[in-house]
Amino acid sequence: MNRLANATSPYLLQHKDNPVAWWEWGDEAFAEAEQSGKPVLLSIGYAACHWCHVMAHESFENDSIAAVMNELFVCIKVDREERPDVDQIYMAALQTLGEPGGWPLTLFLTDKRHAFWGGTYFPPTPRYGKPGFPQILQEIARLYREERGRIEENATAIRDALVQNFAIPVVPETTIDPGRIAATLAGATDSDYGGLQGAPKFPNAPLLAILLRDGIAAPETASWNAFLLTLDGMIAGGIHDHLGGGFSRYAVDEQWLVPHFEKMLYDNAQILELLAEAYALTGSTHYRRAASGIVSWLEREMLQPAGGFASSLDADSEGEEGKFYVWTREDLDALFSPDEANLLSDAYDIRAGGNWEGHAIPNRIGKPPLSDAEEAVLAPLRDRLLDARNKRIRPGCDDKILADWNGMMIAALARAARVFERPEWLSLAEQAFQFVTQAMQRDGRLGHSWREGRLLFPGFASDHAFMALAGLALCEAGSTLENLISQSIQWVNTCFTNYGTDEGMLALAQAGSDLPVPASSTRDDAIQNPNGVMIEVLIRLHALTGERPHLNRADELLARGLAAASQAPLGHGSIVAGLMLRSDGVTIAIAGTHPEKLRTAANALSPMTTILIPSDAQRPDNIDAAQWKEAGDGAAFLCIGSRCSLPLRDAAELKSVWQSLLAT
Repeated sequence: MNRLANATSPYLLQHKDNPVAWWEWGDEAFAEAEQSGKPVLLSIGYAACHWCHVMAHESFENDSIAAVMNELFVCIKVDREERPDVDQIYMAALQTLGEPGGWPLTLFLTDKRHAFWGGTYFPPTPRYGKPGFPQILQEIARLYREERGRIEENATAIRDALVQNFAIPVVPETTIDPGRIAATLAGATDSDYGGLQGAPKFPNAPLLAILLRDGIAAPETASWNAFLLTLDGMIAGGIHDHLGGGFSRYAVDEQWLVPHFEKMLYDNAQILELLAEAYALTGSTHYRRAASGIVSWLEREMLQPAGGFASSLDADSEGEEGKFYVWTREDLDALFSPDEANLLSDAYDIRAGGNWEGHAIPNRIGKPPLSDAEEAVLAPLRDRLLDARNKRIRPGCDDKILADWNGMMIAALARAARVFERPEWLSLAEQAFQFVTQAMQRDGRLGHSWREGRLLFPGFASDHAFMALAGLALCEAGSTLENLISQSIQWVNTCFTNYGTDEGMLALAQAGSDLPVPASSTRDDAIQNPNGVMIEVLIRLHALTGERPHLNRADELLARGLAAASQAPLGHGSIVAGLMLRSDGVTIAIAGTHPEKLRTAANALSPMTTILIPSDAQRPDNIDAAQWKEAGDGAAFLCIGSRCSLPLRDAAELKSVWQSLLAT
């Protein structure tokens, strides 16, 4: 009997009519495994995943393969977005077997929840000298039945490796040089297209943020150039939806041309923030256009009636990956005059024969950013092409609202609203913040996923860390919502109370959860690790409140996080970024009766490296009381650590003083 009909996850609901007798993750499924003596087949995926769909169509919808699964296994289906803790544990388990990981994730477990073997996608029939999925199922079941000792030995080895992998190493006074990490990243950057060399190419925002932070004080350095080259490559590539806005999850090639077409909320939140940073430092209008495209997509396709943002858009429509997004030259000829069709063809590489499997993915690879004059001509033509695309059968939308991913987008919108002077973006962020606060919180604790009035509760450390950051970003952006700082402090305290570990770090899930080992990895995954996010939150809280315990807690978390990061710095980008904010972050405090011009100038600076104290805040302790009192109509003070500038009354001085502080 398939038990997914009452699931909240759209991904699980996609499988409710499979002939597979799926269970949701939980005690009942493992009790069935223990009673029946069968191993567990754990399948983890997500609604927008192309290869998850492929394996579902080939195997899970196949009556004969499903019969083998049902006879030999207790089959459990998990949405990795709804249960990131389950995904974290078993993805790490797969990687201990030497596999690279990815989705669909297919693991075989004992009835005690310990993995003993696995892989990702398995074809239904033998290919390339490898057995098909039914043959694998038969052999795994035989081993479990006849060679249980080997199975238990494997399971124990994997479990021990997980415990060791997730343990925080004891490395006293760990030293990490962010400049050296940035130099390594810059040296590994593809000199033609940006991103790490080779394929596939992921945006990898935490690593881009390290390049940005290292290069921000000294433009034209290798770090700065690598950051802009990568961002420009992504904007030019097919990974960027040039018609509807937003970015796909990654590109399968080195040029950023061919995406896996799913669009994830978290990717676009991180990229929006990077675009705001690039615009703040260069003023280049193509960053503004790309950022506006993300927000237009967000409002048009992701904003839910309840007020939060949906999780993702599918890669597939009508059973084909990318069908919604690609074109032919014949499409243009049918919709436009010859001159108009030629303009679009030349601008976006929509040529006869296409650039991908007979179709064309719009892109501007190898072309410079559009000038304002070119944009004025092409914008109305793109709008008409988008109107035509909107008449197609749309990819599915995973409309569950995740607190952590919404927190990421709220913070990005608030920061982008500052830089681009778009108050309506701040309103959009406030609307989502209010939804999460009102609909997804119980007694000061957040749930993780909300859909159609049903809340998955309790949430995870990531939910509380990202929503705390969102509250502070709104505060710094000048939001008029009440109690933003106190709400963020409450989430911080809730996070440490429920997710703190004996080592002083944060685990993703609370102790005593239904996992074989604690989900306590410090590495960044698809999103930043909650430990890295919390370091930033605590540093900002100290600046905004003047309360030293927040900074003490940040330093403790940072010291332990750096011990883990020292073993694999590139896997800990968010912790490295926390170190950079702690050492080089600039706090801006504005005093006086009419600080508007100074506030506008401060908004235009890099939000990622700047902490902007609201103008009605109390005087920070390290700013001279007499100078603060004499601010008059308005004065700004810029500080790094205990060093502060003299009061600045000219908005034009702000950027130069800010940059000189970063450079020293």
